[in-house]
Amino acid sequence: MSVDNVRGFVELGQVDFVPSNTVRLLARPEIVGVITASHEIAGTRRFDVFHDGENHGYFASQIELVKTTPKEASISGSALRTGLTSELLRDKNTSYLHARNAGRIDYEPYQFRPVLKIVQADRPRILVADDVGVGKTIEACLVLKELQARQRARTVLIICPKPLVVDEKWRNELKRFDEDFVHLSGADLQFCLEESLREGEWPSRFAKAIVPYSLLDERLLLGSDTKRGARRPGLVDLAPGPHFDLVIVDEAHHIRNRPTFAYQNVQRLTESAEAVIMLTATPLQTDSKDLFTLVNLLRDDLVPTERDFAQMLEPNEHLYAAVEAARGGVNGWQFDVGDALRRALATGWGHQVMNVDPRVGQITDLLAEDPTDAVSRVRVVRALEDLNTFSAIVTRTRRRDIGTFTMRKPSAPLVDFTPEQETVYDAVLELCGRIVARQAPGMSIEFLLSMLRRQAASSISGLAPLIQQMLENRLDKVEFSEIGEDVPDSIPQFMQALREDVRALGRMAASLDGLPDPKVDVLQQLVADKQLEENNKILVFSTFRHTLKYLEEQAESWGIRVAVVHGAIPDEDRHAFRRRFKLAKSNPEAIDLMLCSEVGTEGLDYQFCDTLVNYDIPWNPMRIEQRIGRIDRRGQMSESVAIINILTRGTIEAEIYDRCLIRIGVFHRALGGSEKILGDMTTELRKIGEDLTLSATDRNERLRQLADNEVARIQEMERLEDQQSSLLGLTTESFESRVSEASSEWLEDDKIGDLVRSYFAEILPERRIALSAGKVATVRLDEVAAARVSADLRAAGGDPRIERVLRRKPVVLKVTTNAELADTDDVELLGATHPLVLVSSQHAALANSPTVALRAQSNLVAPGTYPLAIYSWTRFDSRDSMTLRYISTSPEVEAAAGGLLAVALDADSNAFVSRAETDALDERHHTEWEYARETHVARATASAKQRVASLRAQRDRQLSTVELQATNVSEPNIVRMRESELSNIQDKFDRLIAQHERAIAGSDLVTKRLAVVVLEVVKP
Repeated sequence: MSVDNVRGFVELGQVDFVPSNTVRLLARPEIVGVITASHEIAGTRRFDVFHDGENHGYFASQIELVKTTPKEASISGSALRTGLTSELLRDKNTSYLHARNAGRIDYEPYQFRPVLKIVQADRPRILVADDVGVGKTIEACLVLKELQARQRARTVLIICPKPLVVDEKWRNELKRFDEDFVHLSGADLQFCLEESLREGEWPSRFAKAIVPYSLLDERLLLGSDTKRGARRPGLVDLAPGPHFDLVIVDEAHHIRNRPTFAYQNVQRLTESAEAVIMLTATPLQTDSKDLFTLVNLLRDDLVPTERDFAQMLEPNEHLYAAVEAARGGVNGWQFDVGDALRRALATGWGHQVMNVDPRVGQITDLLAEDPTDAVSRVRVVRALEDLNTFSAIVTRTRRRDIGTFTMRKPSAPLVDFTPEQETVYDAVLELCGRIVARQAPGMSIEFLLSMLRRQAASSISGLAPLIQQMLENRLDKVEFSEIGEDVPDSIPQFMQALREDVRALGRMAASLDGLPDPKVDVLQQLVADKQLEENNKILVFSTFRHTLKYLEEQAESWGIRVAVVHGAIPDEDRHAFRRRFKLAKSNPEAIDLMLCSEVGTEGLDYQFCDTLVNYDIPWNPMRIEQRIGRIDRRGQMSESVAIINILTRGTIEAEIYDRCLIRIGVFHRALGGSEKILGDMTTELRKIGEDLTLSATDRNERLRQLADNEVARIQEMERLEDQQSSLLGLTTESFESRVSEASSEWLEDDKIGDLVRSYFAEILPERRIALSAGKVATVRLDEVAAARVSADLRAAGGDPRIERVLRRKPVVLKVTTNAELADTDDVELLGATHPLVLVSSQHAALANSPTVALRAQSNLVAPGTYPLAIYSWTRFDSRDSMTLRYISTSPEVEAAAGGLLAVALDADSNAFVSRAETDALDERHHTEWEYARETHVARATASAKQRVASLRAQRDRQLSTVELQATNVSEPNIVRMRESELSNIQDKFDRLIAQHERAIAGSDLVTKRLAVVVLEVVKP
């Protein structure tokens, strides 16, 4: 208990202390406890003081008496509202979502699906298998911020492919959430292992780290010998393995094969982790061993064997039918639900496991209620969805599940080369053909030839500078990686024998400078037409920087305000260009035309723009989808978006578009779940497109056949996906309502802003902080105020980044609750996990259940004056959870209380709740509490007993299996691995069993009254 969190404490100085006195330490006033006993020692009395869960001994000179003053007569409505926000922020067990507004992203309700499943799980581990483009990385970051808000994410490890480390994609995404992670090198990882072995915990300076799969090798697992004969430890030497609060495993299909070192290392890195998230875009197939491998690695306590996996799937088909019947709600729906539920319970898993699940009894009771009661029917749907055997550990959101954001309207203007351009293009093809005929080129030369041909198709006017750059060996790795997939590891160079031919081609291409260009003329007309509209923005994509440079020069000559973003443009410039691109065309700072590469737009969304031009077409359909996804996303205000693909007749690019890409539908709808198919298709497209021995007729026929095959594969995959969704419980219909229920009005952006404003008003009473929705507030702190904020930050755990700002002269904080406005590093985004918000919550805590007099207008409640009590209810279980509970003698007031309190104004401060009204509120609260407690304890105890029995059986089975495998094994590495496995199994199951045994012994529902409100309701 902290004195800082309790108002009204007064010091009474030295007195005679007696048991039951509340005292605090003179040296640490925040430590408060209760005297339980005293002892005479050498003429001096020592007192036993109970705090922090145990007795401590102090002498009289070390403590002082504290005593609470009488209860506050009343507080204002604003103090009540900030107090309720404070209560939810400070309670780490709250049932409400904290991660909203935790990052500089657009809020998407479906992205909180994994967050909810993680925080509501008894063991927070989940496989996220969303389509490409849905936002798996953002979902993982939201889980991280949610666990941080609950003080459960101090140590975090991210495992991902090496390219995501090299390109810093994870680090850049995390920066949007004010998170700074370090990349682990091989030496860093070895240091962490040695420190963990020596100190018993992962080193704090690498508490938030990213490691590539490439380091998860044999040496990491088994250790290795140095040249001097010393031995470096491996993961098998740590028993149990290193503990992390959260491990994120990206592209988890890399560990689908058990014998690999990647799998075995991930197994040990996750075994002792508190929470684990695995991310994969691979479609889920229940008949594949890959899915079993992943869910077994996540939850071997639930899915220990393939036989169990198959049995767990059996009831889900019937549960899905029950959900559909309940959702339909037609006459006789209760009979249909009951019949499907009985079929589910008749399966092997249903008979052995589900029959004793308390949720089955809950569903049976609900089916006996009025069939026309919509509330009961929704509760049946929810309970059935939760009963699905995989719903808690697997989640998948497909693009088509979350709806179409807008209608795509593709078009493809076709232009012809001028005679001069065609001569150059033919020369490119002829040169490439001669080179192929002269030698068998390796991958590096093939890639350079492909670059030449694709640049010529993109913009033949960009060909000359590209050739010059090639000849001078000035291609940089970032630019190289922008061009496409399967690039060589090193930047290739033309062989000396080819350089003169290439140089001659460059001279031909340079002769086009200043000559007519039909393709750019089409773009000029599109831009001119768009400038006549109120929304005049156009987003133009090209793979090639020389094309972008050429278009920039052309646009400037047209008098258009233009900007270019690609991989070499600094982040701050990219964000600044986006802000200007969003400005209305009447603003003199606005940009009309944005020229981009895919890399240049990573992490940036442009849903305010409704026209996209592909100046060239990637051969990979997923890259096309990434482009279109920049404007076809939630928040797009236009009913349709224009996707304009400018093509040049006679190029391979035009043939690929016409014969293949347009037919598979990538320009008409998102194909997110087809990543594997589209990846295979990209490989085949590249083979066909780069095969210079094919005639035009042969090439067109092969492209047609490829499109036919891939369309059929996509349709079959989508049919199978629908089947898998029913078996895995991946329904999405009720999800948004679940997110809504887990959201509290007291954690909305405006309430967070009010909380921080009240804090600054306390330390800067002479100033008014204009922190309002849609604005950036500037807070100037004098030296005294800055020192106060810094001290408060350190008391709350500290934050180096904010403290650095507070050391500047002068101290100026820019803060907002609007993610759109927090797109620069100097603007603080105030969300529930922000350090300034957490500090503010410490200073707004409600104390001594104050009384509040309020007046609200409403048509939902009859006019009158109503007493209202606000409680926190905390359910003790294997994972505790706290909710707010409003108690009134009027059911209408209880139902509308949250909304009424949010808008109520202060009323007569002398109003009070009479003794009779207090008794009525207490009686009503006791009735509600008694029923809720009885229901909760019964369900929690039954569920915990079932889990403990299951866990013990699984533990014994796994220990027996590993012990049997260890019999007659003599190879030292295998012996050490088996010993490590045994230790890890024992440790893991002991922790899980203890967690659920706590629920058996300690299930309860405890309450705390936060405030009493005298609420006057008047007509609007």
